[in-house]
Amino acid sequence: QVQLVESGGGLVQPGGSLRLSCAASGSISSIYAMGWYRQFPGKQRELVARLTNGGSLNYADSVKGRFTISRDNAKNTVNLQMNSLKPEDTAVYYCNLLHRAQGDYWGQGTQVTVSS
Repeated sequence: QVQLVESGGGLVQPGGSLRLSCAASGSISSIYAMGWYRQFPGKQRELVARLTNGGSLNYADSVKGRFTISRDNAKNTVNLQMNSLKPEDTAVYYCNLLHRAQGDYWGQGTQVTVSS
């Protein structure tokens, strides 16, 4: 089993920044990738950014140049630095861990609201 604990969501004005963090614990010896997804009301969860153990990096087109994902393998954390936030970034953000044998694990979700 894997546990993911997220932190860092909240309310920010357009153009502002937020940093999301996710700490993984438990059976984490076989991680394939860690990343962030988001979900808009009434929509399916979508990829924001993901980083594999092999170094492959994926960003949604809508966040390229504004969001940066990083991992600290020693601390088993993944972070998402979000700059130049827009109202359309408002969503619930979920940390994801893809385990080689056990599949997907999800955090509890953290609300990000971009509004003046």
